[in-house]
Amino acid sequence: MQVAFRFFLLFLFSFQFIQGASADSEFLRLKAPAAEGRNIVFRYTGETSCDSIRLSFGDFLRTYYQVESGQEIETTAYNGSGKQLTATAYSDGSEQTQQTPLRSMPGWLSILPPLLAIIFAIAFKEVISSLFLGILSGVFIHLHYVFPEKWVLSGIFLSITDYLLPAVADSGHISVILFSLLIGGTVAVISKNGGMAGMVRHISKFAKTPRSAQMATWFLGILIFFDDYANTLVVGNTMRPVTDKLRISREKLAYIVDATAAPVASIAFVTTWIGAQLGYIQDGIDTIDGLNSSPYAVFMSSLQYAFYPIFTLFFMWLLIRSKKDFGPMLYAEQKARNAADLNDNVAESEEITSLDPDPDAPKRAFNAVIPVLVLIFGTLTGLWVTGYSDAVWNDAEHGFWSRVSRVIGNADSYKALLWSSVAALSVSIILSVSQRILKLQDSLNTVLKGFGFMLNAVVILCLAWTLSSLTEYLETATYITSSLQAINANPLWFPAITFVLAALVSFSTGSSWSTMAILYPMLLPAVWLLCMEQGMEPDAVLRIFFNVVSCVLAGSVLGDHCSPISDTTILSSLATSCNHLAHVRTQMPYALTVGAISVFVGTIPASMGAPTWLLYPLGFLGIYVIIRIFGRLTD
Repeated sequence: MQVAFRFFLLFLFSFQFIQGASADSEFLRLKAPAAEGRNIVFRYTGETSCDSIRLSFGDFLRTYYQVESGQEIETTAYNGSGKQLTATAYSDGSEQTQQTPLRSMPGWLSILPPLLAIIFAIAFKEVISSLFLGILSGVFIHLHYVFPEKWVLSGIFLSITDYLLPAVADSGHISVILFSLLIGGTVAVISKNGGMAGMVRHISKFAKTPRSAQMATWFLGILIFFDDYANTLVVGNTMRPVTDKLRISREKLAYIVDATAAPVASIAFVTTWIGAQLGYIQDGIDTIDGLNSSPYAVFMSSLQYAFYPIFTLFFMWLLIRSKKDFGPMLYAEQKARNAADLNDNVAESEEITSLDPDPDAPKRAFNAVIPVLVLIFGTLTGLWVTGYSDAVWNDAEHGFWSRVSRVIGNADSYKALLWSSVAALSVSIILSVSQRILKLQDSLNTVLKGFGFMLNAVVILCLAWTLSSLTEYLETATYITSSLQAINANPLWFPAITFVLAALVSFSTGSSWSTMAILYPMLLPAVWLLCMEQGMEPDAVLRIFFNVVSCVLAGSVLGDHCSPISDTTILSSLATSCNHLAHVRTQMPYALTVGAISVFVGTIPASMGAPTWLLYPLGFLGIYVIIRIFGRLTD
């Protein structure tokens, strides 16, 4: 770790003594660093609106009228011709002039913060300090190029007040934190009242071996298909006691939980993903002439090319069925199986063991099953309540499942998850007190202990969100996308390039949703135009177009699986009580293996015209051969 800090200090002092001139005023701010070839975006920060703003730099001169406070102004692409922007704001007969240095940032610097965080985390096996170092490096870069008048070392303090707080203050992020805390409290109560022990006893009747327990986990992961967060937290917390009893490694459990959550939620028809996906696809097809299709129809047509999610589910099933593993996962599984005592495999803290029920307490499974069912069906009910509208449901032009999908897609998933988790926690407390298993005060104390279990994961989530917001400020995704778009590729290779691009962006930003939001509007019109300019046949154009639609989604999920700063990866570690970096290290080889098969056996041949009904069996065969060659028995 000392080497990391030395490198970081060298990086810090490379910026420290290069300061810019102070701006005369503060009414106009760069949104992101100026970079060659990209449009420059400013944000008007005046307290009130102004009549007009005149901007000039180099050969560029333009006036913008009736600019509101907080409004963004997008100008021409920066070409380095003007090193300083002059802005004059006119309001009520008065004028105010500001001069701002335009410092062109090398594009590669935008990928440095997430890259440093990932490298440090993997190399030194400590994620919190690594994420914070990545955040600091991003803050220093942002300050240097956007706020040159600020002292760079002030970034140590501004990283908390100006970057971390806004990232955490996002309503969706707060909802995830609250949902995670409430789930932690619920799990703590149903553990303390003996409900979890009773449920484990019943599940153990069916999950008597490591293979059957893993298969049960895989099946539950598919069954709870409607939301990846709910899937991860419910399945991970429910199956952890069962898999611990049968000496299944926490790393394997975390992989099964993580690799069933997003792949299932991303391709199912009725999920919390569908609304966002259709919205992103709509943004991409709005500017396409000649495509007369709805976003839902485009999504449905693209599912035939969803190789990575489907291959991932099959890969996992075959690993479990064959009782084989390879790579770091094999070592983790062998260590768990050969542990002389369970605590040699998973070190339980005093806080966790304090939730063990009293030996004389009844072990009633319904004390755990009822809250879990309340959580699942409460979420579905909440999705329906928040998404239902007469206009959608009574639309005769759409079929039943299309209308159901639109209702769920329009729903507020965060509200639904919060309502259901509050209900589940309340029911667990009522069950405990009404049966006199726990007193009310004991139940509340247990809830607080459950909150405490989530603290480490919540800290990691907050840091990951902050780093992700910095990648937006620095336009990391734009740099990666523009770099790969510069390749003058044949349209037949465009789906494969899209898959790799989506994986890189998702890996760097830690978010599959933001990746889709960035790439769909950018790539869908590009691939359509490229195919039309090449004079391709309509069937070939649609084949490549739908393949690209699917590859954005599939690549986003792959990058999300591999990224240590992904929220779903962090939540999988949390739900299974697995060391976060151990989860990333053991899951990545599996994800990359399936990703490679998806590209070379699925995406590329499909672009060339190979039928998908043939490619899926070939992909399954390829997965079988790899497991047969490299897999080793774990039992």
